[in-house]
Amino acid sequence: MGYAEKRSTYWRGRYKLADGKYGTVSDPTGAVVKFATKREAKQAADAEEVAVRRGEWRDPAAGQETFGEYASRWYADQDLAASTMQNYRRHIEEHLLPTFADKSLSGILRSDVERWEKAEKAVYAPSSVKTWRSTLHLILEDAIDEGLIASNPAARRRGRGKRAGRSRDRGPEKVITDPLGALLIAERAALLSGRDDEFVAVILKTYTGMRWGEIVGLETEFARPGIVRVEWQLYELDSGELVRVPPKDDSYRTIDATDWLSALVADHIARTKPVPCPCHGKIYVFRGQGAARTSGHGGAKLVDVARRAGVSTGTVSNVLNHPERVREETRVRVELAVAELAFVRNAAPSQEAAHWRRNGFATWLFQPAATGWYPKKAPQEPRPVPLLGEPWPGVPVRGRNASQRADACWLPVAKGLTPHGLRHSHRTLMEDLGTEKVLMDERMGHLDGSVSARYAHVTPGMRRRLLAGLTNQWEAALDARRAMHPRSPVQVLDRLLAAR
Repeated sequence: MGYAEKRSTYWRGRYKLADGKYGTVSDPTGAVVKFATKREAKQAADAEEVAVRRGEWRDPAAGQETFGEYASRWYADQDLAASTMQNYRRHIEEHLLPTFADKSLSGILRSDVERWEKAEKAVYAPSSVKTWRSTLHLILEDAIDEGLIASNPAARRRGRGKRAGRSRDRGPEKVITDPLGALLIAERAALLSGRDDEFVAVILKTYTGMRWGEIVGLETEFARPGIVRVEWQLYELDSGELVRVPPKDDSYRTIDATDWLSALVADHIARTKPVPCPCHGKIYVFRGQGAARTSGHGGAKLVDVARRAGVSTGTVSNVLNHPERVREETRVRVELAVAELAFVRNAAPSQEAAHWRRNGFATWLFQPAATGWYPKKAPQEPRPVPLLGEPWPGVPVRGRNASQRADACWLPVAKGLTPHGLRHSHRTLMEDLGTEKVLMDERMGHLDGSVSARYAHVTPGMRRRLLAGLTNQWEAALDARRAMHPRSPVQVLDRLLAAR
C-alpha cells in the first residue's frame, strides 16, 4: 500500500508503480501535491496505487506534451478516407493550432475551449465552429485513451449556458427551388457555359437528388435506361486532385429515372461522345471546362454568336469562311451579332478540363445562373451578368467592356441557392408528392435505423407513383417556361419546348 512521507513542512504521498519503483502523488501539471496531514497523504497514495493495480493510472508528466505535438502524432496515425483526412487537417491547422498549439494537453482548460469557441463564432458560422469543436473533442478523447489526460475539456455539459432553446446555434434555412426554378437555372447555366452539358447536369441533379460529387463521378456505364446507379463519386482535394472514392457513407444505390430523364442523359452521351479521362481512365457522363469558359472574362464564343443571331454554329462558320453560301439576310444578322458580342476569329480556344471543379461550376456558372450576379473576385466587385436581351432569356456578353455592350441582366431565380440545395429541393419535391419515406430514403442514400423502417419496404407501386409525379412536375415546368417564351437559345431545351 502507499505511505505518507514527512518533508520539512508538509507530507507527500508515495505509491508503488508497476515497475517496482515509487511515484509521488502529483497534480495534473506534474507538480508534487503538498498535503497538510499524514492521513491525507496516505489516502491519496493508496488511491494512486489502486489505480496502478487496475491499469487506470496515468502519468501526470505525460500531460505535459503540447497539443501541437500530440495533434501531429494523432493525425499521422489516422487511416481514413482522403476527404476526411483533408478536413481534419484543415480543422487542425487553420482553427485549432493557432490557439492550442503551445499549450500542454493537461493545461487546456474548459474555459480555454469556451473562449476559443466564442472568438471563432465572432468570425465564422456557428455550424462550422461546431464541427471544429467536434474535431478537438475527438483528439482529446484519444488523448484520454492513451492516458495523457484525465478528462476532456472540450466535452459539452448538458444544461449549462444560456437557455436559448431551439434557436441556439441555429443556422439559416437551406434555400430550395421548385421545378420551374430549376429549369430556368439549368437554362442559364448552359448559356453561361456555352454548351448544353450544364443544362443536363442541373436537371439530372434536380430530379434524382444526387450529390454533386456523384454527378461529377457518374460513369457512362452506370447511366442506364430507367435507372442511375450510384457507385462512385469524385472528391476534390485542396491540392486540386480529384480522387475516385465510394459515395458518402457508402450510400450505394439505384435511383429510378423517368423515361424523359433517361432519354435526356442518353442523348447527351450520344452527342458529346465522352472518352476516358486521363486521370482515372474512366468514361464519365460529364466533362469540365477551362477557367476562361467559366469566369466570364474570356471573349465571346461561336455558340454565343449563333444564339444571338438565331442560327446554327455551322451557319456562323459559313458566314465567317464562305459568306457566298449564306443568304444576305442571314449574313447581315450574323455579322451584326459578331459586332455586338465583339467576337474575335481564331482566338485561342480555352482548354477543356476532364472534370468540373467546385469553384468553377458553383461560383461561375451556378451562382450567376441562380442570382443573376457574378460574385466578387478581386479586383472586380460583384456585378450583374451582362446580357444582350435577344433572344430571350438573353445571351451573355463576354470580354472587355462587356457591361457597356450589354442591354439587359437577369433577375434572381433563387438567391442563396447552392448546387447542394438542389438535393434539398428534390427531397422537398418528393414530400410534396406524398412519397413514402422508405422510398425517399432509398433515393437520397439515407439510412433510417428506426424500428418502423425495418418493417417498411419499397414496392413497384410506390416507384410508379413517384415517377408519374416527377413527370407531371417536369411537364408543368416546361409548359410554364414555354408560356414565358416559346423558344430557347439552348438547343436541348429548344427541342423540348417545341415538342410541347
